[in-house]
Amino acid sequence: MLQIFSDLATWLTFTVFNLDPSTKLADAVHFFIEDTTKIFALLILMIYVIALIRASLNVERVRDYLAGKNRFVGYFMGSVFGSVTPFCSCSSIPVFLGFTSAGIPVGITMAFLITSPLINEVAILLLISLLGWKFTVIYVAVGMSVGILAGAFLDAIHAERWLQSFAAKALERGQAKTNDNQPNEAPSTSLTLAERHQFAKDEMLEIFGRVWKWVIIGVGLGAALHGFVPDGWIEAHLGNGQWWSVPVAVLVGIPLYSNATGVIPIMESLIINGLPIGTTLAFCMATVAASFPEFILLKQVMQWRLLMIVFSILLISFTFIGWIFNIISPML
Repeated sequence: MLQIFSDLATWLTFTVFNLDPSTKLADAVHFFIEDTTKIFALLILMIYVIALIRASLNVERVRDYLAGKNRFVGYFMGSVFGSVTPFCSCSSIPVFLGFTSAGIPVGITMAFLITSPLINEVAILLLISLLGWKFTVIYVAVGMSVGILAGAFLDAIHAERWLQSFAAKALERGQAKTNDNQPNEAPSTSLTLAERHQFAKDEMLEIFGRVWKWVIIGVGLGAALHGFVPDGWIEAHLGNGQWWSVPVAVLVGIPLYSNATGVIPIMESLIINGLPIGTTLAFCMATVAASFPEFILLKQVMQWRLLMIVFSILLISFTFIGWIFNIISPML
């Protein structure tokens, strides 16, 4: 189905706009059209589906299971749920609001959101075929650890005080209802199918109307870099294994949006062209979990201070991960 977006981008770029396929401009325009249409479609679909699930299921059960556990068990389970749930940056806002509205602490929510784009079953299968099961197991463990430790740190500094006002109020209401044993405001399973559809449609229109322009800005930045960074530049400048190459790879990966499945072929290409495994992993993790679209979307629910704290946690984590994998890779 995703081929539809590529075909549409090809038709618009080379037939309607009549751009020369050999130019960097054509490459950037094709990337922008394909990713914008794909993200918009996924954004609309994911917001609607998640809202429909919220309207159909008892969110209090998830809240009680996560928020009612020992906090560190909650971080672990949030990370586990994130690793088996195929959410991406497109769905970060509805997931975040759904968790906060249910009264789940910010740290557990972030453990879920940070782990989810890094790990999914398709990426795991591709990684096994590319790097073997040892690297894959370590990658999964490291990805979950980043989510767990980040969640614990954010709760320790009381990160909820830096949520946007509407998200902070949703969290307060959810936690108040938990303490008072009152029912959650989310629609219950008693709603009819038509009422669930209306709830999901209204939430989709409201959220999409708030974030669509930020998606265009984020993908536009990624398209410019995708189209105009010279071929082979990354391998040529970061392939010698110097200590500084890992943080540079992380910074280079930030504007280049992708998901855990789509980034695996990029990872394979970089490794084949001589980029060390640790540097490659750091680059790809930054591309997946610290991309501009991810943070542009999360800005809608977080104040700048919290967004920069989360951003810094990820940059530091990915840098250390890259250094560790570069050290241990000869032993595996």
